[in-house]
Amino acid sequence: MLAATPLGNIGDASPRLRAALAEAAVIAAEDTRRVRNLATALGVEITGRVVSNFDHNEEGRAQQLIDAARSGVVLVVTDAGMPLVSDPGFSLVDAAHTAGIPVTCLPGPSAVPTALALSGLPVGRFLFDGFAPRKSGARREWLESLRTEERAVCFFESPHRLAETLEVAAEVLGPTRRAAVCRELTKTYEEVRRGTLPELADWAAEGVKGEITVVIEGGAPDEADVAALVPVVESLVAEGMRLKDACRDVAAGRGVSNRELYEAVLAAR
Repeated sequence: MLAATPLGNIGDASPRLRAALAEAAVIAAEDTRRVRNLATALGVEITGRVVSNFDHNEEGRAQQLIDAARSGVVLVVTDAGMPLVSDPGFSLVDAAHTAGIPVTCLPGPSAVPTALALSGLPVGRFLFDGFAPRKSGARREWLESLRTEERAVCFFESPHRLAETLEVAAEVLGPTRRAAVCRELTKTYEEVRRGTLPELADWAAEGVKGEITVVIEGGAPDEADVAALVPVVESLVAEGMRLKDACRDVAAGRGVSNRELYEAVLAAR
């Protein structure tokens, strides 16, 4: 059984999480001290065995936990948020499915959908990329891959690298690309900063603390994609729509400016 734990606000703990902590035969935790502190804060008495399950031991721990799950409930939790989402749990869940052990999940807090909702950006389609690459070369290459990505991207970043990442993102993705930096989600000093990438890079350069989740809006299609929209516009014009109105309707939601599409239509005539 997987269970999401509060990101910071203890009030986000669900009744199902409380019951699972009290009743599980084994609790596999990223940090055993943290899960015990969580249970204490919730007024829950842990009756099962608590074992560690983190990045460096979970593959070796998996079979032990699979065996335990054959006779009782094994609860998997991480320090905060949902297991497997840039947190331990993959090796165990993969092994459980392979062994035919039923896997279920108690839904709850996760920084990813929380940041997406708070961003105020178009996030109906998005991708999650975990933590941004640490090395500068890999980070730039990753950002280059997002240049024409039409979906919003959500990722985690260290507060110590945030300013540099946003600065490079502005250089690679362009000065008008909007983003949101979500800091300390659900905690006392929660903060959401929105703006263009250069604006956010300047703000972050002054120093940022806490756990960071970043959302960057999707980019515009490449030139081939813009050209592909020209026939769509022309078909609307042929049906009697004014050219400017057709460009506005077709460009909407596609990351293309009205002017860019209008000029592409004129150039193609």
